[in-house]
Amino acid sequence: MRDFVITLSHRPGELADVTNALSLQGVNIRSLTAIQMDNRALVRIIPDDVESARNAFRSASVRFEEKELVTILLENRAGELTSVLGKLAEAGLNLDAIYIVGFADDLLEVAIAADDVKKAKKVLEVE
Repeated sequence: MRDFVITLSHRPGELADVTNALSLQGVNIRSLTAIQMDNRALVRIIPDDVESARNAFRSASVRFEEKELVTILLENRAGELTSVLGKLAEAGLNLDAIYIVGFADDLLEVAIAADDVKKAKKVLEVE
């Protein structure tokens, strides 16, 4: 799983332009987060089709960065996420983003953007 990081200038319609570029290529958004910081907006998107999303952004001249994500399943109970975050912190890893990308029964699917994906996978025992 990968996410795309896009910095916008926080003007009306810019996010709509980004999502429209995806829709024109038939790309569904699995998860999206956006936050405004001063006169900029930071958008992170997890698409259902990475290659098509890449092509969509390039076709629309949307500048982006792309990151591999570490995905894990957690039980939906108090303290589970804290345990995972503690392991990553003990390993000296910084996080760029964290998403809840799925929920079924008593399980959460969590996606993590870390500064060292290989190390994060090793710490969390994920392939």
